[in-house]
Amino acid sequence: MMHNNGHSRIRRAHALKAALLASALVAGLTAACDSDDSSSPPATPPLQQDGGVESGTQPREWWNLGFKDELYNEITLFYLGQTWHQAADVGEVLETAARVDELDPKSWTREWRKTAERLGLLAQESERNGHPLSASHAYLRSATYYRAALHHYDGPMTTEGAHEIRELAQREVDSFGKYLTLSKSPCEAVKIPYENTTLPGYFCKSSVATGRAPTLLYMQGRDGWAEDGRFIADEAMKRGYHVLMFDGPGQGQVVRLQGLPFRPDWDKVVTPVVDYAISRAEVDPAYVGLMSLSMGGFLGPRAATQEHRLRVLIPNPGVIDWSANMENALDPALLALVDTDEAAFNAKMDELMKRNPLLNWGIPDFMWHHGVDTPAKLIKDLRRYKMTPAEVGNITAHTLVVNAQAEGRGQAQELFDAIKSKKDYLLFTAAETAQFHDQPGAEAIATHRILEWLEGSFSKAP
Repeated sequence: MMHNNGHSRIRRAHALKAALLASALVAGLTAACDSDDSSSPPATPPLQQDGGVESGTQPREWWNLGFKDELYNEITLFYLGQTWHQAADVGEVLETAARVDELDPKSWTREWRKTAERLGLLAQESERNGHPLSASHAYLRSATYYRAALHHYDGPMTTEGAHEIRELAQREVDSFGKYLTLSKSPCEAVKIPYENTTLPGYFCKSSVATGRAPTLLYMQGRDGWAEDGRFIADEAMKRGYHVLMFDGPGQGQVVRLQGLPFRPDWDKVVTPVVDYAISRAEVDPAYVGLMSLSMGGFLGPRAATQEHRLRVLIPNPGVIDWSANMENALDPALLALVDTDEAAFNAKMDELMKRNPLLNWGIPDFMWHHGVDTPAKLIKDLRRYKMTPAEVGNITAHTLVVNAQAEGRGQAQELFDAIKSKKDYLLFTAAETAQFHDQPGAEAIATHRILEWLEGSFSKAP
């Protein structure tokens, strides 16, 4: 469902009251702040769908994979979705997820690591025996499962955790590199000059492009890696676009192997990436776009307020104030302590974290990504991740603002309204099985709709 700038603002006849896969951290904060109950927060009411269910029966939730913790469901669905472009396999994902013990914080990483290591050994055996293509497939899936192992990591700020994170991240990079080499992939690992270091990326060269061609920059958000963009890169290359997938500070390889946390002035990240892209002979400098997911739904537009060489921009979902995801979940009296008594705020958050396993993972994980060491410092840092409507008005790129019916972390309509340049609005729906945050498990329809828009908005004039 897409609306352009000339149409009336999008309206839905039946607004959804709850998102099944809304931010688990936000849900945990709300439950913990509203109640003294030390149990896990209640599950969010399921999304209602029309049709296909006999009267008096409950609809089967196709997205419910059996976890009590909806965050585990969401992440598992994300990796199931990677089967569409052969970066995972259904049985491997479901069997690994079935081994996870929700009562053991270390279990998620341990079980995904086992699967990644098993596939790595299989890949090595195939490589030794002269089967490079088979080996490349196994290396690719092994890399995916190493990323999965790090997606919900317990204790990132401990010495032991820092060591294991670096170990697993390096194994991921090595496995993905092996896949690229053995599969003769059109994607090559690149180093993008950035301040006094470099950013890792993958430049994927379209075999059907002629001359200097349009190029799409791709980045994830808080939890994803550049490598997760293969589903977009593969389909975009078929359509004649080059793709440059990259990690910035706080993301993927950069936070895990280089120790660089997030920064709010994301134009300082994207501008060097654009510089690198247009330095390549394959890239038409007049046709460079940016697609950004999850937290990237804020970071991408924030960069585009300053970086005006971007011809198109695709934030999924659109976000104008990333800090609101956490601040809106906190009791106002508790939140006020951030500015009046940081020690008291930190003490109360520590108490909440001890009672709630979700928070006990989520808060340290957020702090690690942002390079801070207390919850109060995290809140203050997150407050820098917001834009005013006037700032959004500086975006010049033709923008596709993406939203989803059960989206729990975006502000797509607010961003859409503030954009003054040419713009379109895309809503993914439950009927398409694409209603959740970043469309996990629905990569086929996601690429279908987004790349059709790209073909209509990004192609060179004849």
